[in-house]
Amino acid sequence: MKKRRLKNVAYKMTIFKAMIPLLFISLVSIITSCSTKGPHDKEVKRDEIALPAAGKAEMGNDHRISLELNAMQKNHQLKNMRDHLEAVQSIIALLASDKYEEASKVAYSRLGSTTEMKLMCASFGDKNFEKLGLEFHSSADTMSEIFKMGDKKKSLNALSNTLNYCVRCHASYRQ
Repeated sequence: MKKRRLKNVAYKMTIFKAMIPLLFISLVSIITSCSTKGPHDKEVKRDEIALPAAGKAEMGNDHRISLELNAMQKNHQLKNMRDHLEAVQSIIALLASDKYEEASKVAYSRLGSTTEMKLMCASFGDKNFEKLGLEFHSSADTMSEIFKMGDKKKSLNALSNTLNYCVRCHASYRQ
């Protein structure tokens, strides 16, 4: 049993070490937000995101908009956001291995504009939050299609664009 755990830990460390260069590339891509979008693809650049004062404030001075969620809604939303984060991690690992088709499937099924996600975004009662959420999911649909091209630079730019929606939402809203 101990041997299996050690092998599992070693395997995870190997995967993590292999992901470091891709994480660095992703970070650089996010920071630079190079545009390779066509005229029909909407791109949210990092410098276009208006961060509220909370982004630079001390803890306790959180001026983000509260969604006024009850305990059940909070737990459900946290579960979804954690799943989104795990999906992004999976996508990065798949892109690092040049598994674009698999990354595309993960992007669409776990981040895309599924009926479940559309209903979820509409359930919070805040129209701006709903709009931002729907734009996030739509960007994941676009990202999924870009992954199918098998172009790493375009794929990373698409991932950066989708993550910009995450940054924008977390800078604007809190539970």
